[in-house]
Amino acid sequence: MSSRHPQLHFILLLLTYYRPTYNAAKGSNGITVQCLPDQALSLLQLKHSFHNPDLSSWQHGTDCCHWEGVGCDRASGQVITLDLSYRSLQSTGGLSSALFNLTSLRSLSLSGNDFNHASLPSFGFERLTELLSLELSETGLSGQIPIGIAHLEKLLTLDISYNDYLYLREPQFQTLVANLTNLRDLYLNEVDISSSGPTWSVAIADSVPLLQNLDLSGCDLSGHIHHSFSRLHFLATINLRANSISEIPSFFAEFSFLTSFVFSANYLQGQFPTKIFLLKNLTYLDVSYNPRLSVQLPDFPPGKNILEHLDLEETNLSSVMPDSFVHLKSLKFLGLSNIGSPRQTFTSIANLTSLNTLWLSGSGIEKPMLSSIGSARHMTDLMLQDYNLSGPIPLWIRNCTNLMSLELIDCNLSGAIPTWIGNLTKLTNLGLQDNRLSGKIPKVLFTLPSLGKLNLLSNELCGTLEDIPDPLSSFLYYIDISSNNLSSHIPKSFFDLMRLQVLMLDSNHFEGTVELSLLWKVKALDILLLSNNMLSVIDVEDGYPFPYIPHITRLGLASCYLTKIPVALRYTNELFLLDLSHNQIDGAIPSWIWVNWKDTMSWLDLSNNMFTSLENSPSVVHMHNLGYLNLSSNKLHGSVPIPLTASNSMAFLDYSNNSFTSIIHDFGRYLPYKTTYLDLSRNKLSGHIPRSICTQQDLEILDLSYNNFSGVVPSCLMQGSNSLSTLKLRENRFHGMLPENIGEGCMLQTIDLNNNLIEGKIPRSLSNCQGLELFDVGNNQIIGSFPSWLGVLPRLRVLVLRFNQLNGTIRDFKGDHTINNYFANLQILDLASNNFSGNLPEGWFNELKAMMENVSDGGEVLGHETYSGARFYQDTVTITFKGFDLSFTKILSTFNAIDFSNNSFDGPVPESIGRLVALRGLNMSYNNFMGQIPFQYRNLSQLEAMDLSWNQITGEIPQELTSLTSLEWLNLSYNNLYGRIPQGNQFSTFSDSSFEGNAGLCGVPLSKHCDNQSSISPTGVAPPESEGLWQDKLGIILFFAFVGLGFGVGFALSFLLRLYCRVEGWICKQAWIHM
Repeated sequence: MSSRHPQLHFILLLLTYYRPTYNAAKGSNGITVQCLPDQALSLLQLKHSFHNPDLSSWQHGTDCCHWEGVGCDRASGQVITLDLSYRSLQSTGGLSSALFNLTSLRSLSLSGNDFNHASLPSFGFERLTELLSLELSETGLSGQIPIGIAHLEKLLTLDISYNDYLYLREPQFQTLVANLTNLRDLYLNEVDISSSGPTWSVAIADSVPLLQNLDLSGCDLSGHIHHSFSRLHFLATINLRANSISEIPSFFAEFSFLTSFVFSANYLQGQFPTKIFLLKNLTYLDVSYNPRLSVQLPDFPPGKNILEHLDLEETNLSSVMPDSFVHLKSLKFLGLSNIGSPRQTFTSIANLTSLNTLWLSGSGIEKPMLSSIGSARHMTDLMLQDYNLSGPIPLWIRNCTNLMSLELIDCNLSGAIPTWIGNLTKLTNLGLQDNRLSGKIPKVLFTLPSLGKLNLLSNELCGTLEDIPDPLSSFLYYIDISSNNLSSHIPKSFFDLMRLQVLMLDSNHFEGTVELSLLWKVKALDILLLSNNMLSVIDVEDGYPFPYIPHITRLGLASCYLTKIPVALRYTNELFLLDLSHNQIDGAIPSWIWVNWKDTMSWLDLSNNMFTSLENSPSVVHMHNLGYLNLSSNKLHGSVPIPLTASNSMAFLDYSNNSFTSIIHDFGRYLPYKTTYLDLSRNKLSGHIPRSICTQQDLEILDLSYNNFSGVVPSCLMQGSNSLSTLKLRENRFHGMLPENIGEGCMLQTIDLNNNLIEGKIPRSLSNCQGLELFDVGNNQIIGSFPSWLGVLPRLRVLVLRFNQLNGTIRDFKGDHTINNYFANLQILDLASNNFSGNLPEGWFNELKAMMENVSDGGEVLGHETYSGARFYQDTVTITFKGFDLSFTKILSTFNAIDFSNNSFDGPVPESIGRLVALRGLNMSYNNFMGQIPFQYRNLSQLEAMDLSWNQITGEIPQELTSLTSLEWLNLSYNNLYGRIPQGNQFSTFSDSSFEGNAGLCGVPLSKHCDNQSSISPTGVAPPESEGLWQDKLGIILFFAFVGLGFGVGFALSFLLRLYCRVEGWICKQAWIHM
């Protein structure tokens, strides 16, 4: 069978269905039949459902069969085709029900129009039983795909693609396609069909056997492709990009009609079936951005491969590139990653005579030899990314004089941008972002005659910008020079670029003033980012006439000294992103924001201003597309505004650091469907957490800390049935016990319940949270013994149990071979103010491996990436450090501290703590420790604070402690220490309060002077002696006491008694003291 047979089969089917349509211009009796009145009426009703539609031929009283986009069956006068695609139509109330009166429709296309996020009608489609083609792509429709479409059994083409807010839940995908057995083309890209689970491939194979073109890209698919999918032998194109599919089955190599194969940006692993490369009809293959997918290139036979597009970027490509690669004579696009050794040459690529686009990327360490590419003068598009070129822009590039696009991204390039780039006169796109390029931006870049896009983001460029010569005739439409060190004023010629659509100058050192009225005159301007400079943005006064209403969609004016929301924004209705954070805007947030931008706004940041209220105090705001809302760090009061959205995208909501006093009851029901981040901390909110919060299955960060919430913490938040990674409820009034049934699916990394009224024991099922890094239940009413079983948690870094009612001893695990890496990553341990007692076992501290690593760098910040990496949530902790209760808003992985204070521990201070060389803080105060300060503590070279006060520690202060040059705070007060206080280094900085309450201490900084002896015992208290010394003295006395009995008898008795005293040392010692 030839490769064209599936298309021929499709054409024959179309002819079968469409034959009556164009059979004749007259009916069977020769009379022309005009459009039926009811058909025309339905079409006019459809027309009236659009806002100012450009359908001039659609007039009452005329033959609707001659209206634009309308086709009729002349035999019956029924409308059978309706094509209004891409006519810029805007719906005022969704899809009109009048459409479903056209029951003879065979082809319907409304693609590329705007239905304003309206839901698809639940009923009506089931009436269009004659439909062969239904195309509703890019329409902005939302909600559930109705069951009626599943009844269109004659459908050949179904295209509902690129509608981000459409989903399939009830009915599910399986129900939709069950009766669509005639389908040839199925396009559902970007529609959420995740509810189908891993059965989607079985549903297609069982229900749509004649499928030829399939596009389910971005549909949240997961799992394996079932073997039954191999029955779809007629497949010509398949696009499953941007899903979570895990492998590519080998049976695809048997799909002889396959022309296009796209599986990019999945979670593919295993070996890519090499035979797919050799499919005789394949022209397009893309499996890029699957780093765990192993790819081995085959030997390509000469003259038999018609492959034109091959993209293997970000895959685990074999280091061997076959010599037969030169046989890909038709190849026009090539994308490769990590190929060969760091110095492999690319001669074979340069010999591909049809190749015009080459994208190569590494892992950041490769330094390949690319000079041979300079001989490929036919090259028009070159991109190199993530290579370690470590030096200036390579000279060989100047030989590629036909280049239209040049991108050298994150290649460790340094030095100045060379002026020879001005010789690449055909360049339309130049991207040098994410390098270390320095010096001024050469003026020659702005004189390139065809340059339209310039991206110099994230370099070290400095100096001033020069005026653009002849800006009115420039083709520049995109300029990104953000995140550099550019300074001085922004030349006004930038605002005279008539084609300018994107201008990103944020995060530099620009200064001076910028008048927004000048910017609004740039009619094409779509994106403007001026944030984080030293600019003062000046707005016009109210009432200023706007000759040009700005059509801007993304505007960043953070840290621009604004005192009000720019006036012109009230007249725009297309804003997608607005960042006015870190300004000085006060008053009420106007209600027109929620009205004008309800259909467009996706990212709104008004944080760190001085807003005091929201106009009309809404508890919900209708923002259909909103995914990011940040109102934090203002002075807002009243009710928290929850956005009601129609989007299936992730949502980020931050209301922290305000004075909100209320939130809508059962607020979990109103949150956006995929809320991943919710921060209500540091407000004045009260009430209970509604159980509806448990319906937010995608919630990762929940921070309700520092409020007045009460009641029981919903158990679902800790039971492991959702995606929650951070649960922060500190400083509220929650009570009750922690749930006992925490499941193995627990994904929590941070649990912070500090300062509540939680009671009961810590549940053992918490050990199911294998990713737990911070557990803080301090300042509660927790009872029980020390939860030693938490030591098995492999990632636990911070454990705070202070101010509870825990008791018992700390058990040593020495000799227990069932426990490995006990508390191995722990860096902060706070057991202060409990009822713990007993000796601290020496071996216990030997398990704290993280505190033994003396790392010299600054360390990483503890926290979690959120909102797809756009925001980093930092963990916090409050501990006693240097005598104060300090809140650490940033916990570095190098900060290590132990606090066992205010308990009843006794026995010696453990010497093994001296092995914890990374320790920054040690607090053992208010216990009953005895013995001497271990000299091994001299090894704590990073120690900044040590508190051993209010114990019963004796002996001298070890002179070795003067070597602790990082020690800033020391408290040894109220012990039984004696002798001279060591001098030198940090000890010269401590006040007398560090040593008070030790009667036997003398020397600076105390007022008590020392005598000539090296040590002075406290008055009335003999200094303790070593056991060997006092036993020797006792032996001499006994010897002479018994010598009167005869030398031999006296010697023997004194020896036996001395031997007894070794066994019963403390009894004999007491006897010796009282002799």
